[in-house]
Amino acid sequence: MTDHYAALGLGSAATLADIKKAFRQKASQYHPDRNSAPDAPARFRAVQEAYDVLSDPDKRQAYDDNRRRNLLDSPIDTARDIWLNYFSALI
Repeated sequence: MTDHYAALGLGSAATLADIKKAFRQKASQYHPDRNSAPDAPARFRAVQEAYDVLSDPDKRQAYDDNRRRNLLDSPIDTARDIWLNYFSALI
C-alpha cells in the first residue's frame, strides 16, 4: 500500500492547507518538465495521486480507515479503538 502522506512529506494530522502547500512544492520539484531525473515522472504521478486522495474528504476518510486497519499509524491506538468499539457493540 502506498503511503500518500509520505509521498507529500506530511503526517496524518495534516490540514487541507498543509496538503495543498506540500502538493504544490512536490509537484514543482518532480514535474518532468523541470526535473530530468529518470524517476521524476513516477514520483510526480505518486504526488498527484496522493493529492487526489488526501484533498477529497471522502477518499481521505476511506484511506485513513484503511491505514488504521493495516496498523500503519499506531498499533496500540488502533488495537484500543478496535477493542472499545467491540465492547461498546456488545453492551
